[in-house]
Amino acid sequence: MADDELEAIRRQRMAELQAKHGDSSNNQQGEEAKQRDTDMRNSILAQVLDQSARARLNNLALVKPEKANAVENYLIQMARFGKLGGKISESGLIEILEKVSQQTEKKTTVKFNRRKVMDSDDDDDDY
Repeated sequence: MADDELEAIRRQRMAELQAKHGDSSNNQQGEEAKQRDTDMRNSILAQVLDQSARARLNNLALVKPEKANAVENYLIQMARFGKLGGKISESGLIEILEKVSQQTEKKTTVKFNRRKVMDSDDDDDDY
């Protein structure tokens, strides 16, 4: 009976070790896939943008990473569908940035909620 318990503990420990090593290899594969995706994005952007436009996009990524990511996605999508004629200059990138800014512009509104509890001005209207 002690041998059965020992064998069960061994099997459980072996399963835990395999699961642990399996997770680390999956994590490593995930990081490699992320790195390949990043490399692919960079190579496409290097083909599509000239040097000054690429520098501007990198500067934008430092300040507003979500906007830079949206512009990168837009450029990659346009490149995949063959909608770009050649390399985009800095002025062309500025136009694209303005388009993306208009699409993602957030409108902020302030709404005043006035409570009408024991409002003394209502009494003045009766005169």
